Amino acid sequence: MYQPSPFVIDPTGADRHAEYRALRARGPATPVDVLGLRVWAVTDPALLKTLLTGPDVSKDGRAHYPDFDRTTRTWPLALWIEVRSMLTAYGADHRRLRRMVAPAFGARRIARLKPIIRSMVEELIDELAEVPAGQVADLRERLAHPLPIAVVGHLMGVPQDQRDDFRQIVDRVFDSTLTPEEAQANAVRLFETTDRLIATKRADPGDDLTSFLIAARDEESGGAGFTDDELRDTLILMINAGYETTVNVIDQAVFALLTSPDQLKLVRAGQATWEDVVEETLRHEPAIKYLPLRFAVTDIELPDGRTIAAGEPILAAYGAANRHPDWHGPDADTFDVTRRVKDHLAFGYGVHYCLGAPLARLEVAEALRALFARFPAMALAVPGDDLRPVPTLISNGHRELPVILRPAVITGWGGN
Repeated sequence: MYQPSPFVIDPTGADRHAEYRALRARGPATPVDVLGLRVWAVTDPALLKTLLTGPDVSKDGRAHYPDFDRTTRTWPLALWIEVRSMLTAYGADHRRLRRMVAPAFGARRIARLKPIIRSMVEELIDELAEVPAGQVADLRERLAHPLPIAVVGHLMGVPQDQRDDFRQIVDRVFDSTLTPEEAQANAVRLFETTDRLIATKRADPGDDLTSFLIAARDEESGGAGFTDDELRDTLILMINAGYETTVNVIDQAVFALLTSPDQLKLVRAGQATWEDVVEETLRHEPAIKYLPLRFAVTDIELPDGRTIAAGEPILAAYGAANRHPDWHGPDADTFDVTRRVKDHLAFGYGVHYCLGAPLARLEVAEALRALFARFPAMALAVPGDDLRPVPTLISNGHRELPVILRPAVITGWGGN
């Protein structure tokens, strides 16, 4: 059967929505070029769910990707497939690693975090309130970034003097415009910084997830715990996933409400909740557009008769799938907080569904509730179309989110 030439995914993410439409027009799955690597992008939500839940697709490149060694030497996004954590595990290994981490994200633990998160939000909002009326504040820098860093830092026990290092490194992990050499240097720095965190917490453990996982590594025997690499890479996964993705959801939610005032009015009128805003943002502008990579364990026949051959890489195109008209109708591109079907793939699907989803939802809802209550007249400081996307094909946010929190106060009117 005819195989179209690969569609080239833009590493800068300049026009994601046009890219989604172009990919969907090529069928439920289509060959794409991701920084020089030929992979299958899956945009059809029904097919994607099937592939994410069955044993025919793996995230373990070492076991199921014949070109693993060559790719990890030359591909700028090699870190995404070479780490050893539940992100890249398959079968029994994935179950073992996920079982070690899952207790940290249980409902009771998340509930205990709620007042802490609320306090962090209020502190950031108080700082924003000091910005003079009429002046511009970058909400990505002043709220969307620092809140997840503070929450992840608290959860993981990252010392204050190490948090800036993690932020800079994680930003570059998601940057798909780096050269292979730049990406490799950043990966080395990430490993070194994480090893420093492990050393810090091993010497002075606390009531945090890093100390818990170190104890699991040091105390468990018989293969039930972590290897050293799995411990380090699991911490990398927790910090990366808990930070960058939540930054972008806060960013996109604020942007959507400020550019869709009718939707904000519905929330203020009680016709939708802040939780509804979070879910629609996750569907409409998921934090992760494309997630590299999965691999076909066996030949997979597609609905249109083509075949993904065993060993070929697969790219989950979450952004395109979330806006698929077969799933959410002809208005799938519209931001609608009253949408009846709230289902989406923003947190993945199946056995790799994000454990941190409840925590992310809580953070975003608390941030939005407090922000719009304190600054009811807030507005974008520039036209929405002028905002630049972050330079990546993976995550989905703006480089900055400039707003005017309160309009300037005009004094002296009337001459008396």
